[in-house]
Amino acid sequence: MAEEENSAESGQSKSKLLIIIIIVLLVLLIGGGVAAFMMISGQGSSETEANAEPVQMPAIYFDLKPPFVVNFQQNGRQRYVQMSLTVLARQESAISALTTHMPQVRNNLVLLLSTQDFEILRSPEGKEELRTQLLDEMRKILLEETGEPGIEQVLFTNFVMQ
Repeated sequence: MAEEENSAESGQSKSKLLIIIIIVLLVLLIGGGVAAFMMISGQGSSETEANAEPVQMPAIYFDLKPPFVVNFQQNGRQRYVQMSLTVLARQESAISALTTHMPQVRNNLVLLLSTQDFEILRSPEGKEELRTQLLDEMRKILLEETGEPGIEQVLFTNFVMQ
């Protein structure tokens, strides 16, 4: 009779052990599934969020119309340069500020253009230097008026020298 009780207790302890093992495996399985889902969806990874690059806004192009026309005296001859400019910005607020301050922008750009040397403007390096100066001038105006430079690039869309 004592042997029957030992074998019954042994059977119960084995079934309890089996139930505990099954519960532990289920908890591990569910926990692993949740962890895998979090990693795949990106919610559990603060490291990838910290390393993520900021999304760049789409480019906004704005034409400065009418074209700029500047005259030069060179070797006793009258010379002209006509250029159409387009600015590239990423925020609509920069374009709005540029439009608001357009009289000051055009004034400063005409003054800058009139100080250029006609012969230097004929070279690609001279045109690039002028483009950089125009960008700096527009950024300076917007920085004074709005606190942000706002403009990313100045592009020549037409450049005629005669």
